[in-house]
Amino acid sequence: MKVLVLDNVEEEGLQALRREPDIEIDTRNKMTEDELVEIIGDYDGMIVRSATKVTARVLEHAAKMKVVGRAGVGVDNIDIAAATARGVLVVNAPGGNTIAVAELTMAMMQALARNIPQANASLRAGKWDKKAYKGVELRDKVLGVIGLGRIGSAVAKRAQGMEMKIVAYDPYITEEKAEMQGVKLLPLEEVFKTADFITVHLPLTKESRYLLGKEAFDLMKPGVRIVNCARGGVIDEAALYEAMKSGKVAGAALDVFEKEPNTDSPLFELNNFIATPHLGASTSEAQLCVAVDVAEEVVSALKGDLVKNTVNIPSLSPKIMAVVKPFLPLAEKMGRFTAQLIDGRVNKIEITYSGDLANQEVVPITTALLKGFLDNILQEMVNYVNAPLLARNRGITVVQKQAEKEGDYANLISVQAVSDNDDISVEGTVFRGHDPRIVSINGYHVDAVPEGHILYVPHIDKPRIIGPVGNLIGAHNVNISAMQVGRKVVGGKAVMLLSVDGPVPDETLAEIAKIDGVLGVKNVSI
Repeated sequence: MKVLVLDNVEEEGLQALRREPDIEIDTRNKMTEDELVEIIGDYDGMIVRSATKVTARVLEHAAKMKVVGRAGVGVDNIDIAAATARGVLVVNAPGGNTIAVAELTMAMMQALARNIPQANASLRAGKWDKKAYKGVELRDKVLGVIGLGRIGSAVAKRAQGMEMKIVAYDPYITEEKAEMQGVKLLPLEEVFKTADFITVHLPLTKESRYLLGKEAFDLMKPGVRIVNCARGGVIDEAALYEAMKSGKVAGAALDVFEKEPNTDSPLFELNNFIATPHLGASTSEAQLCVAVDVAEEVVSALKGDLVKNTVNIPSLSPKIMAVVKPFLPLAEKMGRFTAQLIDGRVNKIEITYSGDLANQEVVPITTALLKGFLDNILQEMVNYVNAPLLARNRGITVVQKQAEKEGDYANLISVQAVSDNDDISVEGTVFRGHDPRIVSINGYHVDAVPEGHILYVPHIDKPRIIGPVGNLIGAHNVNISAMQVGRKVVGGKAVMLLSVDGPVPDETLAEIAKIDGVLGVKNVSI
């Protein structure tokens, strides 16, 4: 078997491949799409970093390809959908950069506290201006950690060594779990009001975009300092600029920007701003770790062994895979759908399988549902192996049931999610082996295709609801492609699902919420 290794992956990390007598390695630099298309048909596996793009066209010509490995966490340069469609495993190295990012976060925090970059620049310019760069100590300061996942927890642990007091916001982790780490969970607004330093460790989603914006800065203590080594776009950079100019924010350190590369941000004009060019994972140790991890995963995939860090599909026997494969996309979409409907910290997810699924191996389907549920809300890369562990670590009890009850569907997946202040149930099925549908929400019968953008509108079943909602959406140039309404009794509560060609703007959602009889409105992206 032949494995193509590109993008200057650490040679020392490839020993797992070199030890295999049946595997031949071909190491090259970055390749263009055309160059790859010419040769990719000869390879059984490939490993890339971020430079080479593994496109649908490349995969189309990769007739022998079994696995694509990404020596790192992000897989934006790999067409996951195309790989999945061709049965190609995509694996990554999700844990290799944890320490590197955590240490950079601490370095940024210390640099902010002691004005290290500014003092260095001044000294190099020939000035000995000791009084101009008086800093503050980290000891006894309150550190607010936004996102207490793998990296956020590592930062909290290191900050405790600096004798800082740690508070955190993470709606998907229990208070007991946080307390075990010596961290006090608070509502997001309280973290903003309490913290002297704030560090962000969230993925960029529609919920987290501009989470730190003008309203957030207005809530913060005067003199707060901000660090972001996670994802650009979580902080509104224009609002940050204004908060720093006004003096509300005493300093900020960013390793990531909303648009990269970025060398001309207005933030660079401010003396209390420091930045690095996305160096989070750029350590020798991290690069070696991810190379070792991904090489081992590629070996396992080529040998047919268990693969831990699959990004797209689980590693299953062909017999089991043939049965469960049609239900994996449905389950993952149901998870995403449910996660965006429910409010509050989820503590229980119960999945019931009935009909044809009552006596099948359904664990992979449960895992797919958990993957979809957790994928949009966690900074960690969620896959079919770590999804149950991530759910367990966040105090979510997962219950799986199989019931041979009679029903209207040949197969049915029912999921009930319970939070500290909400309870959502969603049911789905697959028609003709390939057509996933959501058929019930909280007991209201619907027939919705779970894809794209969906507007969810619970309301009172009465006239002058559907028309005004449609008019408002149309007035903002958003096209409606399909509509479903479910009700139990005439004049009671009902739900409306509108499939739309793009997200409905926030201002439109606010107007819809004011319509008499509308009980709520949510954008859902699947």
